[in-house]
Amino acid sequence: MTRTLSSVAMMTVLFSVAAPLHSQDVDFKSSGSKATLIELYSSEGCSSCPPAEAWVSNLKTAPGLWGDLFPVVFHVDYWDGLGWPDRFAKTAYTQRQRNYAARLGQNSVYTPEFVTSGREWRGWFDGGRHPSAIETSGELSLRIKEGGKSVTALYTPTAEAGSQAYTVNVALLGFNISSEVKSGENGGRHLLHDFVVLDLASKSMGTGQNISSGPLELKPSTGDPAGAIVAWISTSNGSIVQMAGGWLKPAVSSANASDQTSAAAQADLR
Repeated sequence: MTRTLSSVAMMTVLFSVAAPLHSQDVDFKSSGSKATLIELYSSEGCSSCPPAEAWVSNLKTAPGLWGDLFPVVFHVDYWDGLGWPDRFAKTAYTQRQRNYAARLGQNSVYTPEFVTSGREWRGWFDGGRHPSAIETSGELSLRIKEGGKSVTALYTPTAEAGSQAYTVNVALLGFNISSEVKSGENGGRHLLHDFVVLDLASKSMGTGQNISSGPLELKPSTGDPAGAIVAWISTSNGSIVQMAGGWLKPAVSSANASDQTSAAAQADLR
């Protein structure tokens, strides 16, 4: 069931959530002139959402992951009063989805909903592989400290960009996180989450060249370990102009481990 609300390199690098986070600094930099930010709006209380989340989970094996493909899964809270409180849901994520609805002229929000690089994408419902990349510009660099607890972004726009106000958005992501849902539409099901947003921080960067955000502080809202971080630069009209990110503690995984993760996600949908 879908609920709506009226409202304005093929080598896979997988993260082991059982391992502790790195204490040393980690640096990331945008890697090209095209990329796609895939946002999924989901809920543990929505029975239509597990297939969409399984599709996103399979992107862990995508060749362009952390290069031209950046998935994030936001859990919204408008399902929480219908039988199952989602521990990953935040009102701020619901508001983010509502802001998209207002900007895109939608008269409702729903789950599962995909937004790609700031635009609604319904290709998943038609069996689409993943959306096309958008043109990105400028260079985004990230300095990650304390295993993702503190992030500083530096963005250098192109000279052609002119004078614009920029905002940096940083999402801390969890992987291989399981939930035993006791009630609601998914009652009795075991759900597996990847790319799930554990915390989000946004900060205005102002205008100019070589713009620094200063430190942004993040903390997993559920106590689950963070596996990756993604940041993107947006403009005042909501356009996304650059992305960067990656694993906080990479570990080379065997093909069997990858297959088992995918199989577990799919088995739960039968």
